[in-house]
Amino acid sequence: QVQLVESGGGLVHSGGSLRLSCVVSTFTFSRYSMSWYRQAPGKEREWVAAIDSVGRVTKYTDAVQGRFTISRDNFKKTVFLQMNSLKPEDTAVYYCNAPSGGGNYYFPHWGQGTQVTVSS
Repeated sequence: QVQLVESGGGLVHSGGSLRLSCVVSTFTFSRYSMSWYRQAPGKEREWVAAIDSVGRVTKYTDAVQGRFTISRDNFKKTVFLQMNSLKPEDTAVYYCNAPSGGGNYYFPHWGQGTQVTVSS
């Protein structure tokens, strides 16, 4: 089964930066568009950012537009999320996956996620 391993989270002050990484254990990584998601305590998981299979097209939810940057390294089978100007409302567990439409995902087994905590 494909494994998703997220890392790079931590505790930062408001205005700080973090760079998240997600390594995907599949040789076909370069075929998939990838997304980052986050889940805050007591809330549903929400989509944050997406990148196409070759890294040319990116999209962001309005709440992070201009502050976060998604990128990927297909050779390393890794997707990144550079997070700048962090706000307390960015506090959540962050996950990556490859959406396949209709609320489904190509990788059914989610990783453990990485905790991001932003203090005010």
